[in-house]
Amino acid sequence: MAEKLKVSWKKDSHIWRLLIIMVVWFVFMGITKGGKFYSVVNFQTMFAQFPEFGLMSLGVMVCMITGGIDLSTVGVANVTAITMALFMRKIGAGSDTLGLHWIVIAFILALLMGAVAGAFNGILVSKCKIPPILATLGSGQLFTGIGIVMTNGSAISDFPKDFAFLINNRVAGIPVQFILFVIAAAVLAFLLKKTTYGKKLTLLGSSHNVALYSGMRVDLLLIKTYLISGICSALGGMIMLANYNSARSDYGSNYTLQCIMIVVLGGVDPDGGRGDIVGVLLAIFLVRALETGINRFPQISSYYISLIWGAVLLLVMVLNYLSSHHIKLFKKK
Repeated sequence: MAEKLKVSWKKDSHIWRLLIIMVVWFVFMGITKGGKFYSVVNFQTMFAQFPEFGLMSLGVMVCMITGGIDLSTVGVANVTAITMALFMRKIGAGSDTLGLHWIVIAFILALLMGAVAGAFNGILVSKCKIPPILATLGSGQLFTGIGIVMTNGSAISDFPKDFAFLINNRVAGIPVQFILFVIAAAVLAFLLKKTTYGKKLTLLGSSHNVALYSGMRVDLLLIKTYLISGICSALGGMIMLANYNSARSDYGSNYTLQCIMIVVLGGVDPDGGRGDIVGVLLAIFLVRALETGINRFPQISSYYISLIWGAVLLLVMVLNYLSSHHIKLFKKK
């Protein structure tokens, strides 16, 4: 029994670490800012805001499990949001109402755009053999550049307002953004846990050569993976479009670092082969709770947020290395 507990602790140590940090942070916020932090409105706001970068994080997660990475998520999200804002402006023709059917069509087109952008990344990585970090960094700049050309660097905000009204609405007190996030996370969890796709993904991340010799179609798997990431980014872009009620090529510029930090914090190995969506979901909520709590202290400037995330990312990487190194030494003994 004791041995089973040890194995379970090693396997889920990142989840336990997240839960401990979360409990400590929530207790601290309860003591210092209890009335303002523990309110229905505050939690509704949190659940409405984190889906945009949470969806991008899920895309980064599947790519990182393969041993790759997707740095184009923000670029895909913004160019999708800009294109759909222009599309809705054209369809609305100066009207404030668009109609539910056109909003659904806009979402479908956005997901198709994300799929194409993701497949493009997958082809660069699988067929052209460009390292994922360089392929997605370059494509991310390409998508951002396309967005700048489309908008001349300005924001697009003159599209029908019922899109933002619908997405920013609530169902039984639950933000629509959060419902969309839960649906996307549930679909991805099913793919990773209940289909062969998840097993193939882990095998590929563990050993590229073993995956090849086992007869797996590695190129197709990579294209599918980056396609999924593109879809997640596009959906995040649509939620970002609703939250800001406008689209611009530089929105969410700090989300790239934040997504990587969330995925690593959630227990995904940057070298590939290991990752659990439960840990990533906990990390998404923790990061949002940390940022919301920090904003409750006016003496801490919002300019420090990026500095804090960078420091946290480095700390997590060091802790993961020390933990992995300790386990390897333990096995040798």
